Amino acid sequence: MIQLTQLPPLSLYIHIPWCIKKCPYCDFNSHNAPLELPEKSYISTLTKDLELALPQIWGRMVRTIFIGGGTPSLFSGDSINQILTMVRNFTNLSPLAEITLEANPGTVDSEHIADYSRAGVNRISFGIQSFNDRHLKSLGRIHDSEQAIAAINLAKSYFKRINLDIMYGLPDQTITEALEDINRAIAFNPEHISCYNLTIEPNTPFYVNLPSNLPDNDLCYKMQDALITQLMGAGYQRYEISAYAKPGFECQHNLNYWQFGDYLGIGAGSHSKLSFPDKIIRQIRQKHPQNYINAIDNHQHIIENKVVKMEELPFEFMLNSLRLTKGHPTTLFVERTGLRLNEILTKLDIAITKGFIKLQGGNIIPTKLGCDFQNDLLMLFL
Repeated sequence: MIQLTQLPPLSLYIHIPWCIKKCPYCDFNSHNAPLELPEKSYISTLTKDLELALPQIWGRMVRTIFIGGGTPSLFSGDSINQILTMVRNFTNLSPLAEITLEANPGTVDSEHIADYSRAGVNRISFGIQSFNDRHLKSLGRIHDSEQAIAAINLAKSYFKRINLDIMYGLPDQTITEALEDINRAIAFNPEHISCYNLTIEPNTPFYVNLPSNLPDNDLCYKMQDALITQLMGAGYQRYEISAYAKPGFECQHNLNYWQFGDYLGIGAGSHSKLSFPDKIIRQIRQKHPQNYINAIDNHQHIIENKVVKMEELPFEFMLNSLRLTKGHPTTLFVERTGLRLNEILTKLDIAITKGFIKLQGGNIIPTKLGCDFQNDLLMLFL
């Protein structure tokens, strides 16, 4: 049995599971939207879900909210306002909470943007992926570059914290084109840029029908190095493997994930990780939206609810914490897992010998090699 002397920070994740069209590379829990979204019944279900979960988080402060998807920007500003009002009524929400909403540039206009801001959203994250219309088409995106530019410019009037998602390693993409995308993103001067390699995930159309013109691993590494140089030269700090921010604008919600904090997930297919003095549990909600809505009245909306085994905790902790480029204190492992440091000392020594990590000032820090070969590093802790 583990012993946690204090519980970690708590975040809230809210999942909106619908998209106009599912992208062929996406493995998130998203479903094609019906002609009329059941916003009213879904919000009612979210309300019941949070109410049923309250005993597990009672008295704890919620420090961040992330409304993800799917495409949350399919919901009206009034619906987002209802959701956030419900959260404020039910939880001890920090007055300084970071509240992020994911948005697709093809689904927002000035009214949406203004209403989200009025509802209390203070950080917006756009799934841009590319400013190249040829690449957007190959990714199955519903927006074009003009819509992306218009959405970003609109958001700048209402939000002081904007994130742009940019992909590289796209079908038939050159290094020059990847740099053009990142330079266009930088030109908008957003506070945060997420830059990540297209990966082919199981159970996606791209996995079944692999694009024949994907850049090879060597070219992707060259793209990555070129993009990192460009971003850091523009004043963005790489604080996580795929995340770059101006000082003070790191995504607090994601940092809580990487630091093995707690999060309650509500909504179809959402995941939770919750700590108690003597255990850590993980939960998964019903994935299909209608099944989730139907199941809530019988309290059958949670399809998995398990205690994390002690022997699994080192890997689970490292799976998150080793994404942080500046590393973490060795004491954080003890504090967040309830285990002793000697549980992982042998594995740390192997990782140091292989050049994947270094110990410096009481911190475990991944090297460039460890960041580039993250999977090999993590395998040591299985």
